[in-house]
Amino acid sequence: MSDVFITADELARRLDAEEPVTLLDVRWSLPEPDGTAAYEAGHLPGAVYVSLDDDLSDHTVTGRGRHPLPSGAAVQAAARRWGVRDGVPVVVYDDWNRAGSARAWWVLTAAGIADVRILDGGLAAWPGELHTGAVTPEPGDVTVAHDDLYAGALPTIAADDALDTPTLLDARAPERYRGEHEPVDPVAGHIPGAVNVPSTSLLSEDGTLRADLTEMFGARGVGPGTDVAVYCGSGVTASVVVAALAHSGVDAALFPGSWSQWSAEPSRPVAVGPSAPE
Repeated sequence: MSDVFITADELARRLDAEEPVTLLDVRWSLPEPDGTAAYEAGHLPGAVYVSLDDDLSDHTVTGRGRHPLPSGAAVQAAARRWGVRDGVPVVVYDDWNRAGSARAWWVLTAAGIADVRILDGGLAAWPGELHTGAVTPEPGDVTVAHDDLYAGALPTIAADDALDTPTLLDARAPERYRGEHEPVDPVAGHIPGAVNVPSTSLLSEDGTLRADLTEMFGARGVGPGTDVAVYCGSGVTASVVVAALAHSGVDAALFPGSWSQWSAEPSRPVAVGPSAPE
C-alpha cells in the first residue's frame, strides 16, 4: 500500500507465508488510555501490547505538553522488550481512529527504527482469528539511531516556530478547533492561522484511509513540497495526519507539544471561531 500503511490482506498474506513480522498492539483512546484489558480480550496472533502513555511518552518531561516524546534510549529498551529486531518489519495497529498506531509509527520511525507500518483499518480490518491473553516475546536486538526524538529522523517544530510555519494544520475535532468545547486543556481555541483538518476526516466509514486524500489535502493547499506542520491536543492524533500526508507523498513536521503546550503558556495568542482572524 505504501511504506507507511499496510492492508490487512497483505499482512495476512505475510503471516500465512510465515514471513517474520513483529506485531504491536497500541490500544489507546482519550476515554480509555489503558488498553491492556482490550488487548488481553482479543489481539492479533503474536501481537505484543504497547502502552502509549508508558512507552511512547515520557511524563517526567515538563513544559512540552501532555504527551512529551520519550528518549531514544527509552524507545530502544521498550522495543527490545517487545521483541523488535533489526531487519524485521514492524506492524502497529489499534482500535480507535489510528491514533495509537500512528503515534507508535511516528515515535519508532523518529527514533530511527526502519520499516514500521500502520495497519490500515486497524483491528476491525483484520480478517483472521484473534488470540486472548498476553504475549511475552523473546527479547529483541533493535538499535535506535536517534536519542533526541525532537531532532530525530522525522521533522518537528517547536512552539516558537508555529506562527511562522507557512501551513499549519490542526488535527482536533472541529468544535475544539473553534473553541466551542475543550474537554482537556486549560484554554479553548486554536493557534492563529491554523487550518482544521480533523484526523478522523481522513478515514472512511470502515476506518481505512480515504481514497481521495491527495485531492482532500490539495484543496487545503497541501501537496508535495509544501512546508507544513501538524498539531493536535498533545501530539497523538496529529501523527495520524502526518502519516496520511506521508502516504500522500508530503513530508510534514509534527508539533509534539501541540495545543496542550501552547495553551499552557499564557503569552501565546489564541484564535477562536471557524478560521483565524485576518
